[in-house]
Amino acid sequence: MTPEHLRELYGFNAWANRRILDACCKLSDEQFTRELGSSFPSIRDTLVHIMGGEWVWLANWRGHPSPRAEWETEFAKGRFPNLVTVRARWEPLEADLLGFVSGLTAADLEKTVEVKRHQFTYSMRVLLQHLVNHGTYHRGQVVTMLRQLGVVPRPTDYHFYVRCLAGLPEP
Repeated sequence: MTPEHLRELYGFNAWANRRILDACCKLSDEQFTRELGSSFPSIRDTLVHIMGGEWVWLANWRGHPSPRAEWETEFAKGRFPNLVTVRARWEPLEADLLGFVSGLTAADLEKTVEVKRHQFTYSMRVLLQHLVNHGTYHRGQVVTMLRQLGVVPRPTDYHFYVRCLAGLPEP
């Protein structure tokens, strides 16, 4: 895994997040917050979980290993009553995360990070890959909830991202 490959994965992650957020524009505020019975009750709650995960890992990588109290305030449900509020918080976070990843070197990827919550030490490479995988997993749940509400989002598979980068149309 090279820094260039990770930058590509994080470009994909941001692209896929934006596609899911775009699909959510078709929902009413009530649908966005409706409890649908998944890992997190609603589309809003699942998106806030993805976004909160990006924020907490970035904080950890920057040397704030236990920002739990900040996270609970920053990502409290009441702060995000609708899609507009989610996007307003996510856009600067996305830019910050992409900026962080763009500055990583090969040596940075092999540095270890202690994850106190899990009582384990991982390489940055592993944690960076984990975060992209985490987003992919939960975006899949959002897709299922969107379909339950009658919205069919555009594909967010990695190969569609590659096609998009190449300027090819979606099949």
